[in-house]
Amino acid sequence: MGRINEFFIRNVWAAVVLGVVTASLVTWVLLPGRSLGAVLVRTCVYSAAGIAFALARRRKEKRAAGGSMDRLVRVERWLRTGEVPSAPEDREAMREIVGRRLRQTRHRVAALIFLVALFAAVAVLVGLTAQPLQTVAFVAFGVAFMGWMVWSSNRQDRRLRTMRDALGAGQPDGVAPGAAGGGSGT
Repeated sequence: MGRINEFFIRNVWAAVVLGVVTASLVTWVLLPGRSLGAVLVRTCVYSAAGIAFALARRRKEKRAAGGSMDRLVRVERWLRTGEVPSAPEDREAMREIVGRRLRQTRHRVAALIFLVALFAAVAVLVGLTAQPLQTVAFVAFGVAFMGWMVWSSNRQDRRLRTMRDALGAGQPDGVAPGAAGGGSGT
């Protein structure tokens, strides 16, 4: 699984293509009657903003990790495995990435609640306007997707907080969090 993750980190285009194809297939199954080509083009157009956002975020994370894709891949691997880097520059890169991601996800619970409410509202609307099979398919997709989102969000948050604690976020290397002593020399 680690090699697949590293492939998608290095090749953002592959993640984009996989996402667009998956979204197109799900849309095509949930809304039959449209040609697969039309659904694919529509999904590509709607995905343009998401692609731009993902590329901008990747560029910022690469810069925060030290500017190289290899370093970002290493930081991602360490974060995924829970391994704390030993080199001071790697620890600083990890602190930067962990801090950025914790700031970016500080409203994750509210976002998940909003997504559950949104899926529930759309499921009701689909139930009122669509065939029973489409309604059941949409509800099943919504339950599976939200279950995965909550699980994935909790796992990522736990990894980030564990790494922040292990690094002693904001502390100079070698000083444990809460330890008395001087400030950073940087």
